[in-house]
Amino acid sequence: MRDDHSTHTLTEAVLDPILARDPTGPRVTYYDDATGARIELSGLTLANWAAKTANLIRDEFGIGTGARVAVLLPPHWQTAAVLLGCWWAGTEVVLHADPDADLALTTPQRIADTNGIAEVAALSLDPLGAPVPDLPIGITDFATSVRVHGDQFLPAGAGVALDGHPVADVLARARKSALRQGISLSDRVLSSRPWDTAEELIDGFVAVLAAGASLVQVANPDPALQARRAETERVTARL
Repeated sequence: MRDDHSTHTLTEAVLDPILARDPTGPRVTYYDDATGARIELSGLTLANWAAKTANLIRDEFGIGTGARVAVLLPPHWQTAAVLLGCWWAGTEVVLHADPDADLALTTPQRIADTNGIAEVAALSLDPLGAPVPDLPIGITDFATSVRVHGDQFLPAGAGVALDGHPVADVLARARKSALRQGISLSDRVLSSRPWDTAEELIDGFVAVLAAGASLVQVANPDPALQARRAETERVTARL
């Protein structure tokens, strides 16, 4: 980890301690009860996907520190990688369709919301990484493009991280949130919370990583499955 916290990206701040302590342990486990999907990423695998995303942002779209990226995606393991990739590249994440954004990363269903944004990439969020079929001309398929990029990334600096807030503020808010919610280093955290606002994203995602904990994120939760899932996944905290 670098000592210069003024240029430390949010991704380094939350991932470096995890990678130093437990790179191969589960870090984000994603369920979709509507489809039966389950995907689990270690800290190292999450970092590799984030690096690929950061390289895509910088090398393919030509944007970096100071740029703004609209992330129009639901809670998902790929969204986790996208967010960390955006922050690693030094860009500011906005969680709405801002026409002043330099890039939008979106589901196919929200492409119409990206009007006015210069660059747009669509994510199918398919468990097997399938591309989005029949994309309009000018829209990049994320799954196809991200694969060719390297899984190491050297950041160039950091600035504003999330909806106008600099890295230090977001990190401080995440650590306070973890304390408030009782999330600690050894916790396995079960959640089905949305990530639609900065506050929700900090409470439901960044706080978990900032605490060094592990997240089990469930989409379309089936109440009948949660007790058994908590036991199987060794859940110690719930959001």
